Amino acid sequence: MNLAELERLVAKGESDRLEFKASTGQRTEAAKTVSAMLNGMGGFVALGVSPKGELLGQEIGQRTVEELTNELARIEPPAFPDIETVTLRQGRSVIVLRIPGGGGIYGFDGRYYWRVGPTTRLMPRHEHERRLVERLHATRRWENEPVPREVTVADLDAEEIHSALENAVGLGRLESPQNRDTKSILRGFELMHEGRLLNAAVVLFGDTQRLHVLYPQLELRLARFGGADRLADFIDNRQYWGHAFDLLRRGETFLRDHVRIAGRVEEGKMRREDRPAYPPRATREAIANAICHRDYAIHGGAISIAMYDDRLEVASPGGFHFGMEPAKLAVPHESKPWNPIIANVFYRAGIIERWGIGTLNMVSWCREFACPAPEWKEQANSVYAVFKPAASFGGRKAGAKAQPESGTSAVPVQYESLSTRIRALLKKGPLSVSELSRRLGQKRVSGHLKNTLSRMVSASTVEFTIPDKPNSRLQRYRLTEKERTGRHHPNHPEK
Repeated sequence: MNLAELERLVAKGESDRLEFKASTGQRTEAAKTVSAMLNGMGGFVALGVSPKGELLGQEIGQRTVEELTNELARIEPPAFPDIETVTLRQGRSVIVLRIPGGGGIYGFDGRYYWRVGPTTRLMPRHEHERRLVERLHATRRWENEPVPREVTVADLDAEEIHSALENAVGLGRLESPQNRDTKSILRGFELMHEGRLLNAAVVLFGDTQRLHVLYPQLELRLARFGGADRLADFIDNRQYWGHAFDLLRRGETFLRDHVRIAGRVEEGKMRREDRPAYPPRATREAIANAICHRDYAIHGGAISIAMYDDRLEVASPGGFHFGMEPAKLAVPHESKPWNPIIANVFYRAGIIERWGIGTLNMVSWCREFACPAPEWKEQANSVYAVFKPAASFGGRKAGAKAQPESGTSAVPVQYESLSTRIRALLKKGPLSVSELSRRLGQKRVSGHLKNTLSRMVSASTVEFTIPDKPNSRLQRYRLTEKERTGRHHPNHPEK
């Protein structure tokens, strides 16, 4: 560095990446700042510059640099910033320390520092602990720890394991193995080490009830609130425990039960086009991301999906890591999954695409649906993906009629409740609850479907085909006569 470069640097003033010290007499404070910059984005420490940016300089004796070097040697682990001497016109010199960054964890005399604006402060304990975990992440993390001794392959869902293999082979993301027994498949997915199952195997395929006590965090909480915040009453509230593939399906089923559907008939077309308020591919990706990136070491945590009148939130325990922040998720970025083994199995099974593009796909899919791009935030040690519906769903005043999308001549958008969809299916003939569930696109009969059918029976909208035996295995539902003939009041109590 020459004098002109030093003058340009000093003219910028102190910041998180630049610190001034009047002389090497402040070398201890300078060393603390060096450790703080090593823990951040790096920067420069200039000794011989006043706090106001005046180039004071100092005489550089034989022991000046040696004493400074000895002070820097108190930084652990050892760090070696570049030391440059810039001679001033008056014959005095400024010593400049050039510090590389990287967000490491360097201490000075056993204490850890970081930069907050132009000041050096003690690093909070929670930040220090987070960085320790990240430093060990490559070799030791929760997902690659062995399971308790009492957990065996018999505790896993063998059918799901073989299904994941078939999907991986069919997509060309895994070569077809010679041995297809369950243990061989688990080894192929890198879910076993030295004959022991890893925690990741339980997250992905754990299936027995006794695992619930050992792994309470494998939980999904689902809620539909009847307003814009959690103070509103529940419309639906569910909790499930299970492995990752099952929780993903349950999350999708919940959204199919509650996401409003816009039905529109375009001029010149016979078929009606149905469009949900939120793009299914984007919300599925959000749930999959929550499963892959959540912090499973938080035993009391759970992935949650909360739907409000004006938004949908998917949350996962744990904060952002490796310098990631919300703004970076909407632009191309490097992917560093917190649980790479779990993410790798999800990728091979076709649940997620190539690492690093999931959030970009979510933005793209929302735009295709004319929805605002999703937003991400970190709050209360959880990461939230927040979706807003298209303007035709949530952006109009109460009571106002929805407008067709531009460029189309269509009937007004109609919002379909679950009961409306059930009535449409039963117009074709009686159906059992399981048949209704399948035709609604559900993997399993949901509690919301059962509750809706119960309300429709109470409202005389549907009736049992075997009314004397409501629990018969042959029981089906059909529309009541007034529904079939249309002789009824137009307002129904069920929603």
